[in-house]
Amino acid sequence: MNAGTASKAAAYAAGLALIAVGLRGIVDQVPFAQWAKWFAGAAVLHDAVLVPAVLAAGALTGLVPAGRRIVRAALVIGACVTVVAIPVVLGYGRRADEPSRLPLPYGRNLGIVLGVIAAAAACALVVRAVTARRRAGRGGATRAPRHSRKEARR
Repeated sequence: MNAGTASKAAAYAAGLALIAVGLRGIVDQVPFAQWAKWFAGAAVLHDAVLVPAVLAAGALTGLVPAGRRIVRAALVIGACVTVVAIPVVLGYGRRADEPSRLPLPYGRNLGIVLGVIAAAAACALVVRAVTARRRAGRGGATRAPRHSRKEARR
């Protein structure tokens, strides 16, 4: 067994140990009915909301003629930021008797961050378009054409 295989085995063992600790905590501290309700809700949320939304976004971005990867990256980053920010935007943990707990306008701030992500993606698209025009003005692409795997084996 080489060092790479041994380190992978150690990482897998550590991961399995952490999973076991988490499962033990769930079994010991969370009532089964509450856990089952959460698990069913997560499955429904994933299958009925998240997957169709991702598929629709993928299909719609497939219609983008150029810069598809940039648009998809911006959507993924924006979705991740939104998922992380949703609890504070919705005010989970906010109490009327403790106004300093969540004092900022988190909805506005999320909008600003999403705007910055959109602006960065737009800038990347503009840079890509300008670069493509410059290449076309010099007489075409500067990269060699790609060959299929079958041609590379010959």
